[in-house]
Amino acid sequence: MTKYDLAIIGSGPGGFAATMRAVDFGKNVCLIEAGHIGGTGIMNGPLTSKTMWELSVDYSIAAAVDRGYRASGLQVDYNMVKKTVLAAAKTKQYQMLSQIETFSANNHSGGTITYKRGFAKFLDRNTLQIEGENGLETIEADYIIIATGSRPRELPELPVDQKQIFDSDGLLNLDRFPERMMILGSGIIGCEFATIFSNFKQTEVHLLDKAHRVIPFEDDDVSDFVSSNLERNGVIIHHTATLRNVRKAKDHLQVILDYDDGHSQVVEVDIILVSIGRDANTKGLGLENVAIKPNVKGFLHINEECAIGDFKGCNIFAAGDVTGQKALYGVAEEQGRFIVEAIYGKSALPLDYSYMPTLMFFKPELASVGANEKILRDQKIPYKSIYYSNELVNRAIAMRSTKGFVKIIVSNDGTEKILGMRAAGPQASAFIVSIAYLINSDIRLHEVLQSIHPHPSITEGIQECIRIFYNQSIYKPKAFPSLIKITEWKPETDEAVKIEK
Repeated sequence: MTKYDLAIIGSGPGGFAATMRAVDFGKNVCLIEAGHIGGTGIMNGPLTSKTMWELSVDYSIAAAVDRGYRASGLQVDYNMVKKTVLAAAKTKQYQMLSQIETFSANNHSGGTITYKRGFAKFLDRNTLQIEGENGLETIEADYIIIATGSRPRELPELPVDQKQIFDSDGLLNLDRFPERMMILGSGIIGCEFATIFSNFKQTEVHLLDKAHRVIPFEDDDVSDFVSSNLERNGVIIHHTATLRNVRKAKDHLQVILDYDDGHSQVVEVDIILVSIGRDANTKGLGLENVAIKPNVKGFLHINEECAIGDFKGCNIFAAGDVTGQKALYGVAEEQGRFIVEAIYGKSALPLDYSYMPTLMFFKPELASVGANEKILRDQKIPYKSIYYSNELVNRAIAMRSTKGFVKIIVSNDGTEKILGMRAAGPQASAFIVSIAYLINSDIRLHEVLQSIHPHPSITEGIQECIRIFYNQSIYKPKAFPSLIKITEWKPETDEAVKIEK
């Protein structure tokens, strides 16, 4: 039985990042993967879905007729789209495999990686049984990281068959664009796929909005912005509707919806995409053999060191979606790296999940970091928010892409602490990082004004947004009340007040 310094179950973003950080420390690592190298993060998640989104955006731009040009004979084939998406995933997978081979035990001295394909199960706190193609194998490790990720949540009354009823893992099984589809779930994943398919203009897209608002965890103005843009893109959103039943026919599905006002509607579609969240992959790990029990939501509870239990003397950790923290690629990576640093005595400050940026690939893209107004009201924190539309930003005007905004939220207690930002439009995914840096560095609002933004740039919207706090902006709220909005909230009044300037 071979012994390793560290065994990692799962090669997704958390597992792979932990593997490479352990190599940095000169450790011998056993990386175990039951499915695709890279896990959901590569094959059935961020990389494949965002590749499809990028292709859909390209198609949407090429199909535009309001920019002074018109493409003739424009066609799209789902199988060719799928081929491009899979090529992107394989590019990253072979990069990972190449690095694994570079640091394999047979090819490298110092920190090494042994990659094993199979299902891992705990026998005790230091021993794993691996069931692979060649039977059973047992290994030992001083430390073990569970990074098994998550899977699409099931709807018991509507089993996924990946033929008519799909989840996000199965959409690449399609051989053509469906003529009509219903998406169940209006969270980030549901809205992203609604954007993708509506961008290609080959599919009539229905979105079931059971929560009465798309991305309901965001502020109402952000939710309304996303909703209106989806509808403008051709998505039919069924607000305040719940799914009663689905009747299957040979070549179509009848979806019965009940609305809050008492009426019902039957919608005929070709496929249904179930997108109602994700569940942790913990089944079959043998957690009962190491006295680990998932919490009531099915996730593994971790402490601030990402250990399952008391860190002192604990040798089992968890990273990524399986922990129930924000289901973000970057969070998983940071957790994986952090665990290894904590184990080998090089850990930095504790992880802070509250200021990790989130990207949402809609039309246009949406980025967020820090708190929103809903969170601050729940926590009774006074704030001011400034909303500045991209319609006033020269670069956005030049790009003919003015659908978007910057919204910055600052403490209203005299400290001018930046609490959060939401941004939509071109390059939002890039410049959200600068605000995340400002928040994490505890830089105050007035200090940011010392930086001069280049012209013309999208980030000039941020500059103007901040100037508005000090009544120094070039474009004034009084002249553009629908494009520049100032809101103030205090717990003693519990009412958001629009400020006129």
